[in-house]
Amino acid sequence: MERRKSKAALKLAGKGELFIVSAPSGAGKTTLCLKLSSIVPRIKHSISFTTRVSRKGEINNVHYTFISKEKFKNMINKGEFAEWAVVHGNLYGTSIKRLLEINAKGYDIILDIDTQGAAQMNRRFKDAVYIFIFPPSMKILEKRLRSRMSELNQEIKKRLAKAKEEIANYKNYDYIVINDDFKKALKDLESIIIARRLRRTRVDSRLLKP
Repeated sequence: MERRKSKAALKLAGKGELFIVSAPSGAGKTTLCLKLSSIVPRIKHSISFTTRVSRKGEINNVHYTFISKEKFKNMINKGEFAEWAVVHGNLYGTSIKRLLEINAKGYDIILDIDTQGAAQMNRRFKDAVYIFIFPPSMKILEKRLRSRMSELNQEIKKRLAKAKEEIANYKNYDYIVINDDFKKALKDLESIIIARRLRRTRVDSRLLKP
């Protein structure tokens, strides 16, 4: 896996907070983030760009924005990504423009990316909130991967090995959510968002004036 960082400067100026969610492939991070953004007010899901082929049930500009390698590389050359990576032979990237557009409107942002991308973002966004999603077990993770993928057994094993490497990075995150039950995991994720919003530093001091 190769990870690159855009040379373009990126500063979030709005009041919204940045939530970065990571998990091994198959742990359900994208599904959780999409559902969360549909039920929690004032939070938007930042959709990543990718060159991989969409899977069954995936919708363009909802789960990912699916583009060609040529277009992706043009975006790299123009410095349009906050971070980008080569993951399992496909390119993934976070658009600076999308982050700034969401932030400018005062929304919180939730972004699901792999652990390497989160590490790169952490160098630029120290104040972001980092959340790691655990699968219930490696056995269940393998079952989920096999149910959604048509790759050979060797590819599945490669992804499981990569999952173990990613899970080892959980100590670099602020919060841990175990996705053994979707509704509970969603509630846990929502609780983190609410708790962060209730911090003293998020209160508008003008509301406290007599």
